[in-house]
Amino acid sequence: MLDLMMQDICFGSSIIEIWVNENGKEEKAVFTGDLGNADLPLLDSPTMIESADYLIMESTYGNRFHVSDENRAEAFLNIVSDTLDRGGNVIIPSFAVGRTQEILYEINKIKENTDDKSFMKKYKKLMSAPVYVDSPLAISATEIFKKNTYLFDEEVRNEIERGDNPLEFPGLKFTQTADESKALNESSIPSIIISASGMCEVGRIKHHLKHNLWNSNNTILFVGYQAEGTLGSKIVRGDEKVKIFGEEVAVNARIEYIESYSGHADQEWLMNFIYSFRFKPKHIFLVHGEFEAQKALKEKILEETKIPVTIPDYGEVYELNDNLNVVYRYNSENKHRYLRLEVIDRLATLKEELEEMGDIIKDDIFNEDKKDEEIAMINDKIKELEQQIVKIISI
Repeated sequence: MLDLMMQDICFGSSIIEIWVNENGKEEKAVFTGDLGNADLPLLDSPTMIESADYLIMESTYGNRFHVSDENRAEAFLNIVSDTLDRGGNVIIPSFAVGRTQEILYEINKIKENTDDKSFMKKYKKLMSAPVYVDSPLAISATEIFKKNTYLFDEEVRNEIERGDNPLEFPGLKFTQTADESKALNESSIPSIIISASGMCEVGRIKHHLKHNLWNSNNTILFVGYQAEGTLGSKIVRGDEKVKIFGEEVAVNARIEYIESYSGHADQEWLMNFIYSFRFKPKHIFLVHGEFEAQKALKEKILEETKIPVTIPDYGEVYELNDNLNVVYRYNSENKHRYLRLEVIDRLATLKEELEEMGDIIKDDIFNEDKKDEEIAMINDKIKELEQQIVKIISI
């Protein structure tokens, strides 16, 4: 029997429970998916599971701890206020579902944290600045949040009943079209732009980074997990230059990272999930995490619970018995199969980037300020790109 429990709002964060009856014995395996943070104001707390024989658990933040909500709000306000004082923009790469809505809620609620005059001055500055949500998917997701407020926690539901919708406030604007999005980078008004994707790999955020990273007056504020190798991770780790649409862009902007906005549970809440079992699992498998995070979490689990922990290698298959035998290991044949999937994924990304590049170039070539020499350079670059595509096709 299989039971699917929605731990948050996306299938990626669902919890799967599997009961297996074999040789007159029933055993249960639980797969967590992404475990979300607890105490999120816009959502009820994560579902806890009563029992499991085997637990397959994510470990993304297995070696990290989120800062408190109180410190998070103050840090957010200080970063935004300082940037607006410099006449700069605050660019927030954010995932369309969850983080965007949480940030909107935080902006709306921040004034209630203190009566301090300095704090209120910064808050008024924040409220006077335009806040743009520049992601069609995030806009659609926000509308879904508004239509399903019964899923919010009790405090937020009470606020809505009093007429204070946490997802609405003065200055909030939504940009649907590509033209509206491009116009944001032509404006001289200091503003806050929330745009997807959260790891900066695809989407409108790449245009905003291209136009804002080079300017030291601006701030790029990361609020979610940045996987190794992504554009977001390169910026966060301090690279002085990054490539965006094939062009090197200097990273002169202020780079900030408020980790507690991440949707992933930190080590404390991962451990709390294990503690919540009335009947503890007899073995835990740690997946979906970088090795250092998995190693730290494994040590913590062993120290606190004494439950055996395995960090499986990629592609390994285990027979769930007293010996936990590995019955299959990853081989080169599978490597080629997954490599093909990676190529397909890259092609999808390339297609999107080519479409975005086409829109940018069309705007550029009809710009009266563009010189013929610059147009000729663009033309030469396109020829080079065509030659590279021909070479790939002919392999």
